[in-house]
Amino acid sequence: MMTEIVYAVIFLLVGYGFGSFSTGYVVGKMSGHNIQTEGSGNIGTTNALRTMGAKGGALTFAGDLLKAFIPTLLVRFVFCPNMGYGPEMTYLMTMVIGLGVVIGHNFPFYLHFKGGKGIAVSAAVIVASSSNSTTGWIMIGIGLALFIIVVAITRYVSLGSLIVVWYFPVYVILQYRGIGNPMFAGLLALALIFTLLAYVKHAGNIKRLLNHTERKLGEKKEKENE
Repeated sequence: MMTEIVYAVIFLLVGYGFGSFSTGYVVGKMSGHNIQTEGSGNIGTTNALRTMGAKGGALTFAGDLLKAFIPTLLVRFVFCPNMGYGPEMTYLMTMVIGLGVVIGHNFPFYLHFKGGKGIAVSAAVIVASSSNSTTGWIMIGIGLALFIIVVAITRYVSLGSLIVVWYFPVYVILQYRGIGNPMFAGLLALALIFTLLAYVKHAGNIKRLLNHTERKLGEKKEKENE
């Protein structure tokens, strides 16, 4: 178990390194924008879309997915099989490096720890870590449909995001509870960290949603929310 703890720490750091590559910031600089001073100042996909248009938003989204897919898929399909890990340990290690990516994306050191809100990278971690089961694919489909429906009806990207991030703990409960798995508590705690991080980064959005002052997708104002 000590060996696995060491690997987990290494993966967390490696994931942080990948996540710290701020796609929105780089895309903005390449297109003559400083995304940190435009819109909400957030480097994530939503602000990239609002400040740089469809192309900038798409490039940011694709880059954020890629920086999450590369390390998580390598751990899942290369490292864990070579170590002979079972499904639970493989899921745990994939989630750990994915968590590192989310933390790096949210708090990149070279941007004074002011990063994105982690929804795109969290979505990539969801697909990379749980697409090996029927339950995972069903929930991925439901989560995507739910996000689209919520945003289409309310035009609040933040609300759709805050609902979808509950995927992590719900999936762990459905997939690993009731099979006598001693790792269940650890997996659930790890899953809840993803959800907690999303809510922490969306604290301002939550306040505005409660006050009915949250900007809707497509609204043009001097100061955006996402």
